[in-house]
Amino acid sequence: MFGVRIVVFVCALFGAAVTLPLNLAEARTHQSDPASYSQYLRKSYARHHAGTFSQHHARRSYAHHATRKSAMHHSSRRTAKGAGARPSRWCGWWMRTQKGGGPELNLARNWAHWGRPSGPQVGAVVVWPHHVGMITGRSARGQWIVKSGNDGGTVRERPRSVAGAVFRVGATA
Repeated sequence: MFGVRIVVFVCALFGAAVTLPLNLAEARTHQSDPASYSQYLRKSYARHHAGTFSQHHARRSYAHHATRKSAMHHSSRRTAKGAGARPSRWCGWWMRTQKGGGPELNLARNWAHWGRPSGPQVGAVVVWPHHVGMITGRSARGQWIVKSGNDGGTVRERPRSVAGAVFRVGATA
């Protein structure tokens, strides 16, 4: 992610440098000395964008630090339950903290082979091709309420369509 930011910044820097207006006198002065021309471009860009880059990235840096701190706190708390470090796609990992299982269950689709088959019911694990959650209830409109990890980047409980999903229950459910 950091590398992408650098590439975007360099492209923006180059784009601004290419489009900076030069009057004829400046152009003639810099034709003979390429080093002074590039120095002129850097200074012009710096004057044009004075402070905006550093201010923007100071805010992003703080937000990023706060997010990482929260993620590290969650990860260390969940590690205590034996699920290991949280992967980037973590709905299966979160389900492991609730129902147990080995690291192969970090992949959401592998939950389709956990436990035994069932229909939709409270307590059942619901498995889509790229997501997994557990049914915790039913809404007034008849939709199943599903609690899952990595739903919008957090653990969330909400009514969801379970069309096309597979349902599994554990030996004790």
